[in-house]
Amino acid sequence: MRHEVPDGLGESGTRLWESVADPFELDVHEQLLLLQACRTADLLDRLSAEVAAGGLTVVNQKGDRISNPVVVEQRQQSITLTRLLASLRMPSGEEEKRPQRRGAARGSYGIRGVV
Repeated sequence: MRHEVPDGLGESGTRLWESVADPFELDVHEQLLLLQACRTADLLDRLSAEVAAGGLTVVNQKGDRISNPVVVEQRQQSITLTRLLASLRMPSGEEEKRPQRRGAARGSYGIRGVV
């Protein structure tokens, strides 16, 4: 089933949307996760362009050369994208269908006693 690409997505976001939404039947919550993943992919493209233009380091107010804050944000957005994609539980490689969904949240973890 073909899902229309949401407005406002860039190149990476559009490619990601088409690669996931077209071959799979997604529930509404999965479509929302996918949309956020697509927007994050586009943001990563913009952050990469900013790093390419500004470099890995910048000069702060004291005149010291420090890591470019955009690099830190890029790393955080990469983690976010990874988590969003993992939450969609898409098959990888040779699997033909989506992995089994978990029926409920994981149980809480108690403190182990010391023996």
